[in-house]
Amino acid sequence: MLNIHNPYAENIEEDSEDLSWIVTLCDVSLLLLTFLILLLSMSTLDKERFNESFSAIRDTFGGDKQKHIDYKDIKDQGEALNLLKLQKNNIALQRNTYNSIKSFITQNELNSDVSATFDNGIITLRIPSEITFKANEEALSKKGLEVLNQLKNLFLLNREQSINIKGYTDNSSTPPRKRYKNNWELSALRAVNVLRALLNGGIEATRLTATGLGDLDPLVPNDSEKNKAINRRIEFVLERKVGKAATK
Repeated sequence: MLNIHNPYAENIEEDSEDLSWIVTLCDVSLLLLTFLILLLSMSTLDKERFNESFSAIRDTFGGDKQKHIDYKDIKDQGEALNLLKLQKNNIALQRNTYNSIKSFITQNELNSDVSATFDNGIITLRIPSEITFKANEEALSKKGLEVLNQLKNLFLLNREQSINIKGYTDNSSTPPRKRYKNNWELSALRAVNVLRALLNGGIEATRLTATGLGDLDPLVPNDSEKNKAINRRIEFVLERKVGKAATK
């Protein structure tokens, strides 16, 4: 048999062995690319989480409720941190205000008439409707006017607070031949009459809003007369405006 020696065969085999390093290079390059993508993802704020975090800021600041803080409005993470710092400072100021309000309530012997709660920078004062209104009536009672006159002094001491007045009822049927047709209208009329009393007491109109919520959002189930009395109430929701300072 004729055995022909191919001088290029050896070179081909040698070239094949030399190209094996490409596989390792590809693996290393892929790992580096994966690492770079991971770093990029860690350095970028998540839009959904960002908006969730700042919804609390918007609510606490009590600004334009219809304006949604979007990620694209924040130029960098430094600004985001500044806003979070502002939120923390705002809550601390509100807690100080809450403590002073609790002291005011105690000093003026209003503990049996007015209760106060604090939640995430929002202060809520609550008065049972039996103190401010007679049963099924929207006009303020004498006792109600006396309590509001004392609260007016409290509100004048804290001019940086906006005041949202909320009226609530239980789920009982309303009596016939009244000015109002249902619980929602009754709660709205009561809230508006409380607002008018505060206006007459010197509270600025720009600080006041009134909302009637009827039997919505009960504190306890309306399954007994005791619980229904708890749900019939007037609430004052106090929020500090951004950049506002108390002026006495």
